Amino acid sequence: MAKREKLKRFLRKLLLVFAGIFVGCLFAEIGLRIIGYSYPIFYTPDDYRGYAPLPDVEGWFWVETKNYVKINSEGFRDREHTKAKPADTVRIAVLGDSFAEARQVPMEQTFWTVMEQKLQGCSAFAGKKVEVLNFGVGGYGTAEELLTLRQRVWDYSPDIVLLTVTTYNDITDNYRPFKRADELPYFVYKNGQLVYDDSFRTSSKYRWHDSFLFMTWIWLHNHSRFLQLCHHAQFAIRTWLQNWRAQRRAANASPQQSAAAQPPQQRTSADLSQEMGIENMVYREPDSNDWNEAWHVTEGLITEMRDEVKQKGAKFMMVAFSSDIQVYPDKVVRENFMKRLGVSDLFYPNRRLQALAEREGIPFLDLAQPMQAYADQNKVFLHGFGKEIGNGHWNEAGHRVAGELISQRLCEGNLD
Repeated sequence: MAKREKLKRFLRKLLLVFAGIFVGCLFAEIGLRIIGYSYPIFYTPDDYRGYAPLPDVEGWFWVETKNYVKINSEGFRDREHTKAKPADTVRIAVLGDSFAEARQVPMEQTFWTVMEQKLQGCSAFAGKKVEVLNFGVGGYGTAEELLTLRQRVWDYSPDIVLLTVTTYNDITDNYRPFKRADELPYFVYKNGQLVYDDSFRTSSKYRWHDSFLFMTWIWLHNHSRFLQLCHHAQFAIRTWLQNWRAQRRAANASPQQSAAAQPPQQRTSADLSQEMGIENMVYREPDSNDWNEAWHVTEGLITEMRDEVKQKGAKFMMVAFSSDIQVYPDKVVRENFMKRLGVSDLFYPNRRLQALAEREGIPFLDLAQPMQAYADQNKVFLHGFGKEIGNGHWNEAGHRVAGELISQRLCEGNLD
């Protein structure tokens, strides 16, 4: 009897503990909803593109800055669009990565909204209404953008397809040995032809993300502000630890080793990438088979996209975006960076895309050099927010300048 009473008391206490936890979580959930807090998961697995935005999800985005983001019912960061094109309308489809998705700024300040506003009444479109549709998705490379074109864009009957290229990471994103993400699709050359590699579907990470258990977790997460807060806290702690470790590694680096190192011009990209990051090697001419192949795949993807757009009777244009260091409004900072890389300027990827455009007859606009000139002349940062001003994605000023430059080029016509 005594043992039974002890067990009953223990179970009652345990029940009270769980009840207290439940009530605490419930009050936390109510409080978080009252203050408008959210930290949703914006993406879901996609068996064609690896992942895609989750339709109709909305909430606060907390990386680089705080901004409220809403994904439309078709799974893109844009307002709703009918699939049937309205009469007397020119449709422009924008393909791109996180610069096009633009979760850092309000939708009305994105470059594609600025474009749409500036293009109304443009003589090149013979008085027709211009409608810009954004298909940009964070983390995509040219490969996923080509897949998006094939799977989703043609449903909206665009007249112009605008491919945006983020030179900083699109070339590395298109090449598996650089991207190192087995849960994503790639294109590879086989017998001289670009072939879609769907082996990501069998990767352990993709299969986990596509599992019933993980999809249930996404649903629970996006329906509970308390779970979102726990996830947000975990992400913030992990990010802080990563930054702290990176700072310690930099502080502990041997000055003697740095002084004794070879000049950057004599060091390979593979060597320098350990110090400066593999993405920054894009500013150097390729010096390895890997970099040559990454560029080969990227250029093949661009020309294949151009060919498919022409076959559909639409027009195609490519735009090279700026990176933060290219348009940093301090020449000394840029020169110090170039010295560390062993380059005389930061426009190698832009020149290479320009050369591709000239060879293939692709209408092309390079934003990096005019945006650098604008930043220098006006002493304004076009990338970054707050304490990280000058680094990262475009801010509101960057989007405005980019939108104006693109709309000016489109108004000139000559896209044939």
